[in-house]
Amino acid sequence: MADPQAALLTQLRNIQAKTGKSIAALHTLLADTGLAKVGEKRSWLMEQFKLGYGDANTVALLVGKVPPGLDGAPAAAPAPEGGDPLDALYAGPKAHLREVHEAVMKVARGFGEFEEAPKKTYISLRRKKQFAMVGPATKDAVEVGLNAKDLPVHARLKVLPPGGMCQVTTRIGSVKEVDAVLTGWLKQAFDAAG
Repeated sequence: MADPQAALLTQLRNIQAKTGKSIAALHTLLADTGLAKVGEKRSWLMEQFKLGYGDANTVALLVGKVPPGLDGAPAAAPAPEGGDPLDALYAGPKAHLREVHEAVMKVARGFGEFEEAPKKTYISLRRKKQFAMVGPATKDAVEVGLNAKDLPVHARLKVLPPGGMCQVTTRIGSVKEVDAVLTGWLKQAFDAAG
């Protein structure tokens, strides 16, 4: 799996290439708008620079913080060799959920190749676009977010407001819940991300 800090730096460099502005310059422009809420800043960035939701959200969340290794900031220390992002996600009281996460990933990997992009609280699964996100929601459940617009209504699915990273989520607390129904939803999201 990729190092989360390296993935963030890659994302930010791509944003700079798309917008033609440094992250610090984007932060200055945001400060000049007078907008206070992250959602307002994200919407402004999406409108002004045609950034996608995830890129605009990342810039808005990092206002006032220039990540190490970007825009002349000191480079971050390299991640320990073989460091696994799941170690941080599933530490302490969430450790028992790691097997649930790994069961979901095993199913997803069976569909074909995709990128696994570690974030602070979850792992993003991407083809041409994100099709799912997997991470601990509570000490008792793993949350699987699905980017699939045409999933049928189901008691296990929670529909999210429009404009987010995923249309629905489901929470699972055991490997037994990584069943044919969840597999079908993941496959539909995987196929749609193309």
